[in-house]
Amino acid sequence: MEINWKKLQNGSDIRGVAMEGIAGENANLTTEVVETLGKAFAFWLKDKYEGNISVAIGMDSRLSGPSLKKAFSDGLVEQSVNVVDCGLASTPAMFMATLSSKIKVEAGVMLTASHLPFNRNGLKFFTNKGGLEKNDISEILEIASSVTFKNQNKVGIINNYDLISEYSQILVQKIRASVNHPNFDKPLEGLKIIVDAGNGSGGFFAHQVLVPLGANIEGSQFLDPDGSFPNHIPNPEDSKAMESICQAVKQSNADFGIIFDTDVDRSAVVDKNGNAINRNTLIALISAIILDEHPGTSIVTDSITSEGLSWFIKDKLKGTHHRFKRGYKNVINEAIRLNNENKPSWIAIETSGHAALKENYFLDDGAYLVAKLLVKLAQLKLKNLQLTDLIKDLPQPLESEEYRLSIKIPEFAKYGQSVIEKITKLVGSTSNWQAEPNNYEGIRVKCLNKDEKGWFLVRMSLHDPIIPINIESDVIGGAKTIKGKLKNMLVGFGDLDLSAIG
Repeated sequence: MEINWKKLQNGSDIRGVAMEGIAGENANLTTEVVETLGKAFAFWLKDKYEGNISVAIGMDSRLSGPSLKKAFSDGLVEQSVNVVDCGLASTPAMFMATLSSKIKVEAGVMLTASHLPFNRNGLKFFTNKGGLEKNDISEILEIASSVTFKNQNKVGIINNYDLISEYSQILVQKIRASVNHPNFDKPLEGLKIIVDAGNGSGGFFAHQVLVPLGANIEGSQFLDPDGSFPNHIPNPEDSKAMESICQAVKQSNADFGIIFDTDVDRSAVVDKNGNAINRNTLIALISAIILDEHPGTSIVTDSITSEGLSWFIKDKLKGTHHRFKRGYKNVINEAIRLNNENKPSWIAIETSGHAALKENYFLDDGAYLVAKLLVKLAQLKLKNLQLTDLIKDLPQPLESEEYRLSIKIPEFAKYGQSVIEKITKLVGSTSNWQAEPNNYEGIRVKCLNKDEKGWFLVRMSLHDPIIPINIESDVIGGAKTIKGKLKNMLVGFGDLDLSAIG
């Protein structure tokens, strides 16, 4: 096949265009390609495991899911690997499949492209040690591009299994045991909790987790899987998606709202007044819970978290805020590294909603994060308190802006670095601007002038030819003032599109 296999790599995932339908986007993740990837994954597994090998496969609600799942399964069974077809599932559940005593598999694979448009799809891979790393994906793609696969004397077999029910029961038991409510089996009775699954794969949470726990789920929306995503993008970072769940909470007079992304590895929540709890606010809330359980622990976050959140974690909660790079695998691996160095860290969380807890295998699991919040919600209800009482002292910036500047040349990584180097040099001669000393990507600067009182971060996107800029300020007009100075610093970079910054 004439295909650029390396182009399919997206960090520790594989992603591509699986369907025609958007102008200028030709399919490169076809059934033929995915069948070859199945064979390559079988080859990769056989180098690590002896004897019979089994792989669990699940998918989200994408329109291309069934055909790609079949193609990947065909590739595996042709290479004598057995398949457990889990049907509609979630990414966290596919990791949990590798730990299941009911099905014994060496690996789990999830077909998903998270919140990307309907024409995209991808694959995430797991063993019982966790998600595969970037170098593992590179190896699989190299195998796909270079190995001539031989027909095997024995083909694998395919069995079906309702994994999401097993996964749901794990969450139900976890919540019951953790709340230890007087009404043990139904600790959420008397609470109206609604779910917005965005027509992804998270609809199970309403019927298979909340209902058994006694919650009233009337008002839940978009629970049915539909890969055309007709209502809104299933993405807790999307403003329209968050507006939708906030309005649903208000209209239903619900006590709590939950929203998942397509494959349920990210989530956000809404309080009883219809206020969104996502991004920095969500990090603050789960930090309050984790630091109550594990005083002083490190909260590992991505780089764009606010100064107010840092104060809240360090000064209010008496924890350690370890601000690291963007990328869910980056923050997870950093938390694991800290633990290996005997520096306790019980959570790694991105502002995007990816949250991974040490107690849950450092798996980024949106449903598990929500389960932790529901436990505290039920416990506080017994004391006539609200979850938001835990974050009432969290400072909020007066202004918050994000700009994404496109780089117009193929060698974007090197060019982007030159932009950051110039800003770094100019910051040193700018009055009352101080570069943060402990920063792991790009440059983060405190702006201490009276008409600014804020900070900004300039960094390179993880995979795309884009320089994101985040700005926050605690005074009216401060973000505009900071932006103006930054824009002047960027004049002269002819291959940088400054139109987004105004």
